[in-house]
Amino acid sequence: MSEKVLDVNETPKLGKLLTLSFQHLFAMIGATILVPQLVGLSPAIALLTSGIATIVFIIITQFKVPAYLGSSFAFIIPIQIATQEGGIGSAMIGSMFVAAVYALISLLIWKTGHRFIMRILPPIVVAPVIIVIGLALSPVAIMNASTIQVGDDRVYSLLHFSAALVSLAVAIICIMFFKGIISLMPVLLGIIAGYIYSIGIGIVDFTAVKEAPVFSVPEMLLPGIDYEFTVTWSLLAIMVPIAIVTISEHIGHQLVLGRIVERDYIKDPGLHRSILGDGLGTFISSLIGGPPKTTYGENIGVLAITRVFSVAVIIGAAVLAILASFLGKAMAIVQTIPGAVLGGISILLFGIIASSGLRMLVDHKIDFGNQRNLVIASVILVIGIGGATIKFSETFQIEGMALAAIVGVLLNLILPGKTTETLIDETE
Repeated sequence: MSEKVLDVNETPKLGKLLTLSFQHLFAMIGATILVPQLVGLSPAIALLTSGIATIVFIIITQFKVPAYLGSSFAFIIPIQIATQEGGIGSAMIGSMFVAAVYALISLLIWKTGHRFIMRILPPIVVAPVIIVIGLALSPVAIMNASTIQVGDDRVYSLLHFSAALVSLAVAIICIMFFKGIISLMPVLLGIIAGYIYSIGIGIVDFTAVKEAPVFSVPEMLLPGIDYEFTVTWSLLAIMVPIAIVTISEHIGHQLVLGRIVERDYIKDPGLHRSILGDGLGTFISSLIGGPPKTTYGENIGVLAITRVFSVAVIIGAAVLAILASFLGKAMAIVQTIPGAVLGGISILLFGIIASSGLRMLVDHKIDFGNQRNLVIASVILVIGIGGATIKFSETFQIEGMALAAIVGVLLNLILPGKTTETLIDETE
């Protein structure tokens, strides 16, 4: 492994700090603004809350973990369902309860150690649920890429689909034929290319950009002011079980990050601190109308390539994101990105999510000759992708990926022949 350029506690000079921080901003911005575009939230508030959540995370982890928190893709469908049933405020409330689950898990890990969570969430449960998340989102990607809204109907448009294909092609080219920072920004560069192409074919409306102020305060959603704080069992059933996946994703990122910077983050500052920081970031985000947060693999990739592990650089990127959220004209431009462009990028991005679940199965050498593994994975996939629902009453039901996650955990606990395979190598 090559020598580190800057260690975690080192701070570069201002000029270099800004340059390195901009790299992290560009690496995460494409995916971070895509999520709010798909669920009806403000891209500006997503940027603002990503910066705030990142700073909070770094403080909670005692300035030891150089991780950036961006918008979580795992919550796209739950937010859409919660919004349909009770408005966007319901999705924000659900996100707050997800954060409460993070806090509870953090407390349990602090008091009892991390092994219990590893045994509840082995790869045979987590990986198929991750596959479900990616594949369940695929119809959204195709709809956005190939259709436009005409009145009450979605109508196929080859013109718009061509913009989706340009975005997709550029993103693939960035991944396949470039190295370094460019290979870590396929989403951003794909969106830029698709947007320029969309301008060329005349499907971008700049009216909103002309009317937008140069500077503006991000649009916030506050409980008790913009929506009533109402909690239902159905809402909790939609949102809370997704924490099963996002906590697993968090653990995976901490392991990878620890290997890159040559530290054991599971022990110091501790998994309980990093999970608490992630959860608190999500809570603060949802409190003012932002999407749930998660640590970003794109930024971990930047660390691996640049060998700059400085926490100060990550804080710099967070501050830049906060400042960018107040640029009214820039945020208005983001709002004019055609849905087809976002759909084209989503085809790749959602597929990568599903493929990462497959990769987890391969990396952990899950044996599908074992009937137990075959049963658990099969049931999770069909329940999640098929959209199965258990309706307890008119106001309480569990469906889709939430139900799949719960059933997966229960099957793993109940079925005989349980193995010791976990997300963390527990050999001491």
